[in-house]
Amino acid sequence: MNTNIAIMEFRGGTGGNEAKLWAGELMRMYTRYANILGWKIEELGDTVIRVKGEDAFTKLQYEAGTHRVQRVPTTERQGRIHTSTATVAVLPEIPEQEVTIRNEDLEWDFFRSGGKGGQNVNKVSSAVRLRHKPTNIVVTCQTERDQFQNRQVALSMLRSKLWELEEKKQEQTLGAARSIIGRGMRAEKIRTYNFPQDRVTDHRINKSFHNINGIMDGKMQKITEALLSSQV
Repeated sequence: MNTNIAIMEFRGGTGGNEAKLWAGELMRMYTRYANILGWKIEELGDTVIRVKGEDAFTKLQYEAGTHRVQRVPTTERQGRIHTSTATVAVLPEIPEQEVTIRNEDLEWDFFRSGGKGGQNVNKVSSAVRLRHKPTNIVVTCQTERDQFQNRQVALSMLRSKLWELEEKKQEQTLGAARSIIGRGMRAEKIRTYNFPQDRVTDHRINKSFHNINGIMDGKMQKITEALLSSQV
């Protein structure tokens, strides 16, 4: 795999609209973190980014999992603290020869790109939606103006997701032999962001960090370094 490229996907979990907002804030946090480190960011969709830079996947792989937030939402009138979650997937870019994908297993759908990109993007069915029939994995890409380029990006994303699926199977087989951090798969609650107490706690290493606003602005080097140094 290419350890200098990471594909990150953000999804709202429990908590309704607040969870969706939280997923978007996490995406901005990692974008700012990447900017601080001088990495390049590409938006592959509304909830997916590709990060390119030295050791990007090495440093970001342990960010995968469930991120819990505790705070008073802006829509809360009585000042009550709500708990919401969002999941982050961190996938490497997998070379084509490493994952076999049969053409007959693919179902393509083409549509007009919406949102960013201007009128020219919206006039042409350049965006693609790809479904892998055996696993029912669906990926969407509308970042490029050219349909062929979006097809290539979608295939790359699919290879990464199929790799992740195989990794999950191996994790289940290993069981207790996993490292203290593991690969932080989606179902695993890895971190809590407590805004009233100005504290971010990583549950895998049982360590807390303060200055939550700075962390949300991308200043999270202390967290990623602590995770890397705690590997078994």
